[in-house]
Amino acid sequence: MQSFDALLHEAEIAHGHLCAGQILGVRMAMLGCERLGVEDPKGADRKRLVTFIEIDRCATDAIAVVTGCRLGKRAIKFRDWGKMAATFVDLTSPLTPQGDTPVFKALRIAALESSKQRARELFPHIENKNEQQMRAYRELPDEDLFHEEWVAVPIHSREMPGYKSARITCAQCGEGINYDREYLRDGRTLCQGCAFPEARYYRPLTEAELSNNSKAGAETSPQPACEHC
Repeated sequence: MQSFDALLHEAEIAHGHLCAGQILGVRMAMLGCERLGVEDPKGADRKRLVTFIEIDRCATDAIAVVTGCRLGKRAIKFRDWGKMAATFVDLTSPLTPQGDTPVFKALRIAALESSKQRARELFPHIENKNEQQMRAYRELPDEDLFHEEWVAVPIHSREMPGYKSARITCAQCGEGINYDREYLRDGRTLCQGCAFPEARYYRPLTEAELSNNSKAGAETSPQPACEHC
């Protein structure tokens, strides 16, 4: 395993800047690997881990850097729970399956809310909250930062890294569908967007909307300040 400072530097580059969430993410992932006995997550042990992450903020990038898990490798699983927590699944530690679904031993690690108060107590002279937390999160012991819990995690075979399936074409939009995500509706094989149009995360723009928007440049809102939760 690389050193904390080396991994934090990589996380800073990947994320674009250094913040308290990056420090928490690096330490959380290093602790998860240590507890699972994963010494080389980006090398010899690169196929051992699947990581479930419960928040889409700064720590997520840091966890990916440390573990080597990537969304594109199907080794990162995002669960939008809004919690500063991650579960590190050891694919070499199978448990009793749930029917046809494999189950694996895993460690869930969650950041303690009390860590922010500990940061205020340790460094009351640092007025900037992010600077205060960055300093504290470097120095506090693991037990003051995290709650650890051993858990069992079922992962269906189609959700596993390396899973391959037939590529199906949607009968309505003609787009390809991978990983058994198709639906059968009224005798037709459809993608999720065509089978459940009301549940789409997008809606096609009308000609009027396209015309109006082409006359004005798009304005973007400033990025919110990074906070670890």
